[in-house]
Amino acid sequence: MTSNEYPVVLTKDSIEADNADVVDANVTVVNEMYEELLNHEEIATNALRSYFVDYYLTQALAGGFAQYVFTVPEREEVDAFVREGLEGMGAKGHLELFNRTAAAFDALSEEDAEAYLDGDLDESEVAPEAVAELEALDGEFESLLETEDIIELNAAWLRSQDGVLYLDEEQLEAHIADRVALIPNLEERQAEAAEAELENAPEFELIIRELCDVAGYRLEKITMGDPNYEHDGETILAWHFATDHGNYIMIEEDDEAFMIHPETKEIIAAVEFEDAEAFEDA
Repeated sequence: MTSNEYPVVLTKDSIEADNADVVDANVTVVNEMYEELLNHEEIATNALRSYFVDYYLTQALAGGFAQYVFTVPEREEVDAFVREGLEGMGAKGHLELFNRTAAAFDALSEEDAEAYLDGDLDESEVAPEAVAELEALDGEFESLLETEDIIELNAAWLRSQDGVLYLDEEQLEAHIADRVALIPNLEERQAEAAEAELENAPEFELIIRELCDVAGYRLEKITMGDPNYEHDGETILAWHFATDHGNYIMIEEDDEAFMIHPETKEIIAAVEFEDAEAFEDA
């Protein structure tokens, strides 16, 4: 994997920050770029390497290598970023340990790996020696941090990058907007992102979106759920949300849902549904 021409971008307040804040600044910037639909080819490669090394560190500390594997959808690509990042920042011990741990995990059968990730070791056929090896490697990881501090190495590496941009919030927003403007298939990416978001949306959000469509309003944000909302003398769950026409509330009654003005109690829109499946394909 070769580096692209994009610079590493950090927040201006990270210039005099401690090591953890420098690494967090890179994570914040990369997350904002992802949110604006920039992809791996459009973000500084070393920024991504730093980002995924920190992700690996966070997951490994939370639940060992199994936690890292469990949360990574595409290990081949992410593993490459981690390896290259550890190498680039001079974390030789952690790179060697990562390679040994990945090899030990990958040596498990598919069934045993699944049982190991699920924590069902008592009901699986995972060899005791394989489990012991992985647990020992997790312990070795934490011990190694005492002599080879990943955060310290990561921060120093980020600071050493050629042409690092330190931007304040307004400058960062403009910088990302300029990058996004260069995306050739932006509308296609936006449509795909919107579709993916709807596929993963909870039922109450789909209902609110349907109500907004009926009313002809644009949903801006779902602000909170209120389990103690008083309606017709009863305490029910209500969802507060903001639209381009103001704030409203969604409540459900039997086979209907209503969009209500929070002050006048006027019903702005209503939808009927037989069950939750009506909204799963919305």
